[in-house]
Amino acid sequence: MNPKILIIGACGQIGTELTQKLRKLYGTDNVIASDIRKLNTDVVNSGPFEVVNALDFNQIEHLVEVHQITDVYLMAALLSATAEKNPAFAWDLNMNSLFHVLNLAKAKKIKKVFWPSSIAVFGPTTPKENTPQYTVMEPSTVYGISKQAGERWCEYYHNIYGVDVRSIRYPGLISWSTPPGGGTTDYAVDIFYKAIADKKYECFLSSETKMPMMYMDDAIDATINIMKAPAEEIKIHSSYNLAAMSFTPTEIAAEIKKHIPDFEITYNPDFRQKIADSWPASIDDSSAREDWNWKHTFDLETMTKDMIEHLS
Repeated sequence: MNPKILIIGACGQIGTELTQKLRKLYGTDNVIASDIRKLNTDVVNSGPFEVVNALDFNQIEHLVEVHQITDVYLMAALLSATAEKNPAFAWDLNMNSLFHVLNLAKAKKIKKVFWPSSIAVFGPTTPKENTPQYTVMEPSTVYGISKQAGERWCEYYHNIYGVDVRSIRYPGLISWSTPPGGGTTDYAVDIFYKAIADKKYECFLSSETKMPMMYMDDAIDATINIMKAPAEEIKIHSSYNLAAMSFTPTEIAAEIKKHIPDFEITYNPDFRQKIADSWPASIDDSSAREDWNWKHTFDLETMTKDMIEHLS
């Protein structure tokens, strides 16, 4: 029996590709995409779509009842760089949308919840290399604070009310199909667009800023696979560390130069540098690999090749 899925925030960077993959997997009519506005995109035009405000409990509840939803993927959020400019709204959106969905699961109106966390839950006091699953978490950004609080609430709703909520801490995500969405790791998406269009790129981070990254194909696979896993395999109900590769702007630029030899990069760090400096450089994701058999496919070389092929 196929799940009946509602994706909230389906027009965002992850939501777009997640919707298409889930529709291929479970059938178009079993995956209801939704977002705050109806954009003229593949997501809107390729299957059922509803306009929903993630902050409106009654709207979400109505969709769940009308479509007989079993699984909710809550992808709506204000990302790191954008959230710094509007802290109160970021907190409201990132927290209350989560409460709405957790409360629907608590009331047994839905069976399963996916909610994404992020490497932003870590802070300047977290061990930078091979950051463990359990470690010091003192986030210094609005986004990170909301994700860290969200993890605690997910765990609480699981422990106290038996809610089946699943989460992964996304590293920086790189995709050719949607433009950057206001995150600190977005330079690694933007650099490809600019390399192909202008053969040059001014990076808003310093040359040796190393951060954990992942190609979108891998992130989507991880998201779907954690939701498919039998409940007994999910041993962590806050959020799982997830990793694929780590690199610096210098390293990604060198990889791009193999395909576009006259590409040039310059550096002009802005406020996002401070955010990046507070995050890990690499992640230990052994728990995800052991518990539900997570494996990544793309490294820096194969990702760069695929990005350039799709964008050229």
